[in-house]
Amino acid sequence: MSGDPLDGNALVLAAAKASVSGEQLPKLVDDAQSRLADRRDAYRRRYECVHDDDDRTVFLVEEGHWQTLGDEWGLDDQAWRALRRAHREQLGQLAGDLDRRQEFDAALELREVVVIGTEQSVPG
Repeated sequence: MSGDPLDGNALVLAAAKASVSGEQLPKLVDDAQSRLADRRDAYRRRYECVHDDDDRTVFLVEEGHWQTLGDEWGLDDQAWRALRRAHREQLGQLAGDLDRRQEFDAALELREVVVIGTEQSVPG
């Protein structure tokens, strides 16, 4: 399953919860990553970076961010909601790995998350 920098488990969970096929979501994620990679520097200037490693950079963004991106990219509600869910699931997995679940859960009460792959993890 593609979808880097989102882990396969995050994609499976997101697909199940967002009513999007397991084949459709990785393509949506890859397309989104291609677009988000071009905005990495702008995200760094504007949003809080809560994690950065060799595979991904994680930003907290304002509520409604994914809907705005979906409108801009011409996505239907189901597609942008699936992307939002996939990024949220990735943060949830990362939170457990980093023992930061409480911190990230509190942040997501007011904000959304955007995960952008590093150059080596973004599909080319």
